Amino acid sequence: MRKLKNEELDRLSVAEYKTIDKTPIVVVLDNIRSLNNIGSVFRTGDGFCIEAVYLCGITATPPNKDIHKTALGATESVNWKYFTETEDAVNELKQNGYKIISVEQAEKSTSLENFETKSTEKYALIFGHEVKGVAQKIVDMSDICLEIPQFGTKHSFNISVSAGIVLWDLFKKLKYDK
Repeated sequence: MRKLKNEELDRLSVAEYKTIDKTPIVVVLDNIRSLNNIGSVFRTGDGFCIEAVYLCGITATPPNKDIHKTALGATESVNWKYFTETEDAVNELKQNGYKIISVEQAEKSTSLENFETKSTEKYALIFGHEVKGVAQKIVDMSDICLEIPQFGTKHSFNISVSAGIVLWDLFKKLKYDK
């Protein structure tokens, strides 16, 4: 087995990426304070060809050297938009027909492995503040809450890890599990 060189990976250029069909997912970052988490979400979003990242509240925006450190250029390929209030982002997404999903531990949440996607639906995944989670008023606006099963002593994953887990799961269900 030989490790592939970057030039052998046959990756899209930013211009090519902008023209391809996207996975019908928008990630909403609800008051994320870590610039590394923000950058990681952009990079993961690029990897799964999501439509956009919506940055809300205290969440920093590109260009920013600390976001760039983990995004590695994904802020150029993935569309993004900033909202002062997360509610405005959610309302826009609702008006555009997205199913609003808070990734949060909540009463009556759906465990990720039990969530079924529909090829006709568009999804908005909301990830919340590293300590406080998704704001309750945003949970109240959501169609459902998804919860990632956990089996250790900690009660949460890092937001960039959560985004990776949930994006991969939905991507796989939308693209491969038909």
